[in-house]
Amino acid sequence: MEAPHHHHLTQPPAIVAPMIPTPGDGLVFHGPLSEARAASLITRLTAEPRPRTILDLGCGRGELMLRLLSALPDATGTGVDLHAPDLAAGAATASARGLGDRVRFLEESATNTEHGPADLVLCLGSSHALTDLEPPAHTAAALVALRALVNPGGRVLLGESHWTRTPTLDELAHMWPDASASEHGYLADLTDAAVAAGFRVQWVETATLDEWDAFESAYLAACEVWLASNEDEKLRERVTTQRSRYLRGYRGVMGQAYLTLVAG
Repeated sequence: MEAPHHHHLTQPPAIVAPMIPTPGDGLVFHGPLSEARAASLITRLTAEPRPRTILDLGCGRGELMLRLLSALPDATGTGVDLHAPDLAAGAATASARGLGDRVRFLEESATNTEHGPADLVLCLGSSHALTDLEPPAHTAAALVALRALVNPGGRVLLGESHWTRTPTLDELAHMWPDASASEHGYLADLTDAAVAAGFRVQWVETATLDEWDAFESAYLAACEVWLASNEDEKLRERVTTQRSRYLRGYRGVMGQAYLTLVAG
């Protein structure tokens, strides 16, 4: 029923509080990963022997796993993460793509997970979820855990940070709190640790600076646009801090490796 018109009163429009965005809104992949690289990874990871089971550790919304399942009609997937909103978003995307009956999104820790072994294990920026050890020891421990979660002859896609060079004290001071040069190794240290854990290194690739810039920009873009016409001191401070951490701290210093590993 329509409200009666009161011509003698001029009602001001209702003020609707604008929805405050969150950093990361709108990201496709939660990391420096281009569409072109994602496509080439999918081509490599779906080659013979084609995986029938996929385990995605620290899956978030599970975008890469879902694309792999689309390319592998006989495969099933399990995604494990602790962030319920991402899991719900991933499950909704899976249903929309007709994959709902072939994938599970589980809210639980990846540490000591019982959902392996699988033919293909994805661990993209999530090695910390596989062990209680602190950096940098957690990387080697995570690789040992990953070896136990993949079938012989199966593959692991590991996305892991590394230093491209030793960061300066000034760069470290602009990174996250208590950043230390000992937190990461170099790319060669990563591959050595993978071999020591029982893998062969099929493919080594690293995110380009363009991929990093695109990821970091996309991470903050919705917030930056919103802040151009709205005010929120906490969000402004958070965005400014993150932009500075990247541009004054780890841009060009911290790399992201994507290692395709074969279980020996």
